[in-house]
Amino acid sequence: MIKPTYSIIIPVFNEEEVLPSLFPRLEALVSRLDASCEVLLIDDGSRDRSPEIITKALASFPWLRFIRFARNFGHQAALSAGYDFAQGDAVVCMDADLQDPPEVVVEMAQRWREGFQVIYGVRNARAGETLFKKFTAWSYYRTMRSLARIDMPVDAGDFRLLDRNAVDALRSIRERNRYLRGLVAWIGFKQCSVKYDRAGRAAGETKYPLRKMLALAFDGILSFSSVPLRTALILGFVVSGLSFITGIAALVVKIGGWYTVDGWTSLAVLVCFIGGVHLTVMGLIGEYISRIYDEVKARPLYIVAENRGGP
Repeated sequence: MIKPTYSIIIPVFNEEEVLPSLFPRLEALVSRLDASCEVLLIDDGSRDRSPEIITKALASFPWLRFIRFARNFGHQAALSAGYDFAQGDAVVCMDADLQDPPEVVVEMAQRWREGFQVIYGVRNARAGETLFKKFTAWSYYRTMRSLARIDMPVDAGDFRLLDRNAVDALRSIRERNRYLRGLVAWIGFKQCSVKYDRAGRAAGETKYPLRKMLALAFDGILSFSSVPLRTALILGFVVSGLSFITGIAALVVKIGGWYTVDGWTSLAVLVCFIGGVHLTVMGLIGEYISRIYDEVKARPLYIVAENRGGP
């Protein structure tokens, strides 16, 4: 078996509507690349006809590989599996919804040939998305860049090309709460960007609703920044200082005999406020501890139920 030069990994979750449009675009891309290529479709526990459609396509496309999870492990786990199974010297990851145009991979491959080891796609425009989605994405990337301890590119998602050395470095990181965009920035290597216009979904509905987007954003902040803990510490000092000042003021007022009301309402508000701060800080610490607990258990990132196809 000839080892492919390029590997393209694509997570799939309930994408039966978009797969018929995906295969022709991939076939055109494979024919345009300057060397051999394999395409790995990682089925993340789909509950629709996606596995059946991919299985039938294996007979038509010799460059296609199909890896199916035993259950849904999540988008980041599916990408990690793709990096684990990819054999190419250059590995590209992209989504199945065709929002990231496969044709951009040709330009990424050219930059790789020039010596760059990490080439990530930067979105010029985001078609088919609401103003709320565009604003929150713009805000998050810039907030994350300011909070993180690494040089993280803005407006760059999971659409990227990694050299084999970068892939091997990324594979050595086996943490459970994965934020691959941050991990790719963390490993370093010679990086550059390729700008493109992001299209709307070719078909179907998004598999990343607001709830999952917030969870991914939260994982990114907790994985690459200690600012939340420091903020909690500062908040604790501020509340303690205010409480001390309030106590001194109450003592002075008491000694001076200036009380006009018993002050039960203000006392209740103060106790509730301090109690809320305590719960918030404890919850934040608990989130960090839960991640430590996940790492200590050392469970696998995913379980493969089926691995078929390929050149």
